[in-house]
Amino acid sequence: MAEAPEPQSKIRKLLSQMEKLEASDLHIKSFSSPLFRIHGVPRRIESPPLNNEEISEMIKDILHDFQLEALERDGSIDLALSLHNVGRFRVNVFRQRGNYSICARRVNTKIPAFDDLYLPKVINRIPALENGIVLVVGAAGSGKSTTLASIISKINTTRRAHILTIEDPIEYVYHDDKSFINQREVGLDVDNFHVALKYALRQDPDVILVGELRDSDTIETALAASETGHLVFGTLHANNSLQTISRLLDFFPAVRQNQVRQVLAFTLRAVIAQKLIPGCKKGIPRIPAVEIMFVNGVIKKLIHENEDNKIPEAIRSLAQEGFQDFNMSLFDLERKGFITKDVALDHSPNAEQLRMNFKGMVLNQDSGAMSGI
Repeated sequence: MAEAPEPQSKIRKLLSQMEKLEASDLHIKSFSSPLFRIHGVPRRIESPPLNNEEISEMIKDILHDFQLEALERDGSIDLALSLHNVGRFRVNVFRQRGNYSICARRVNTKIPAFDDLYLPKVINRIPALENGIVLVVGAAGSGKSTTLASIISKINTTRRAHILTIEDPIEYVYHDDKSFINQREVGLDVDNFHVALKYALRQDPDVILVGELRDSDTIETALAASETGHLVFGTLHANNSLQTISRLLDFFPAVRQNQVRQVLAFTLRAVIAQKLIPGCKKGIPRIPAVEIMFVNGVIKKLIHENEDNKIPEAIRSLAQEGFQDFNMSLFDLERKGFITKDVALDHSPNAEQLRMNFKGMVLNQDSGAMSGI
């Protein structure tokens, strides 16, 4: 992990402003003024444009020599950065049009609890799982890492287990409670996710967190770990549960997809898909809309028999068991005053269906089991 830069460095001053501005991200680009993402909206500050020399100095402030070499070789690098009295950040430095840019995301040092994230209470079932694989999916910036951190924290405080995390980079730092935790950072402690996960099986873990499932080797090893009695968590860039199944299978050649499908039907325990949307309650600028699919007998059969197209309908029909799709989540959030009706419709995957919900024309979706906020 990179050391804190000098107290008066320009990058430190910019990062220090993030908490004051309630900004989640900072963007630094050559010949442009710094830009902050505040409550989901990019906003440029009044400041002279930064030149290449200034950005080069910032990069030298936060990267070790070996990281500078990797940046020069690969054109980008991820790192976690801790600054005393400032905070913790996930940083990506990358080359674009021959110049370097920096993107920094502020990470809360305190791991938030479920209630603080306004997640459906049914997610509390997940830390009690003994084995299998649980996937948290969504676009970049949708809160996947924070949701997983709250789940890992819950396991840490309630179960005696060895938790092993593989991250790129490490965001939240855990402290042993009932569980003991080892955290490995890709690029610092190990070369890549696949190698880390392969050796993880020899490190006696009960719970494994894989920061991102990004290739077939990593996915195959994660599935193998879940088959052999481990509880595995991972993230994936997918919009919903249906797309999650498709994305996982697409990593493999067609001749192997049926085999992987059968393993997935046996090992998958749940998919949590989420997106952050604008809130309307004071102090809650953004709130997660969440689709939840547990893998019961119905879902397992659909995956096993290659009838994934029926998964969305199955999720809606299983609301009484804690399942919910995005429209059910949006309906519930609007009903409880967390979002406006316009925001719900803007972020709905099927606005016409949701509009009918609001008119009371689809009564079976107004279920008390939709979400437990």
